[in-house]
Amino acid sequence: MATPADQRLLELLDKWLKSLELHLRYASLDDDSYRRIQPWQDHQRPSRWIIDLAKQKALALRSQVQERIESGDATFSDSLELMSFLANLVGAEHIERFIPLASAETERALHLAPPDGQPHGPPADAATGTREMPKFVLGTQRSPAPSGTAAVARSERKPAGDAAPAKAPLSPDAIHEQVIADAARLVQWGRKWYELAELISGMADRPSLIDVRRILKDNKALIDKRAGRG
Repeated sequence: MATPADQRLLELLDKWLKSLELHLRYASLDDDSYRRIQPWQDHQRPSRWIIDLAKQKALALRSQVQERIESGDATFSDSLELMSFLANLVGAEHIERFIPLASAETERALHLAPPDGQPHGPPADAATGTREMPKFVLGTQRSPAPSGTAAVARSERKPAGDAAPAKAPLSPDAIHEQVIADAARLVQWGRKWYELAELISGMADRPSLIDVRRILKDNKALIDKRAGRG
């Protein structure tokens, strides 16, 4: 018999899957139409392959939840909720590329112009890569985290007149390590070796395509080992 936590998780997964189906339909839109189709939160536009991957993982998780329910496991969904809470409270950092929730009820007709003075929405980025998996949030909407957490600090926006503090440039060693970590993660997610350089160079704060290819070539064995293929 399904517990309340099981029911909440299954409802959330169904909501996510419906959202991902909309994102797959939106993947063919141009950037301007994509910005206007939903009242998006600030985000970088997800690429088609990461949407496909998210759908695959959501279907796999729903199957696992259903199997645990049938086996009488009353703690599996509770454990996932606890893990989600901790990940958002203390573990998540620099999550800028996520797949925002899309709903058929909030979809906008693209042939209608927005009201005067209303912006189309935040600019989208159609970059082909992604730095992290979408943020795992249990709930119907992405809501602000408790005061004092890293999520709150990231969600706050300074007024237009205030200049954002400049980021300290990464050292060459740090950039080198970041490219290796990106490559290992992408390999784990099923990306082909020949795709890695273009995907990584398209991410924010990454080296040029030529430099990424050189780092990948020099560290192929290490990347395969970190990805569990060595």
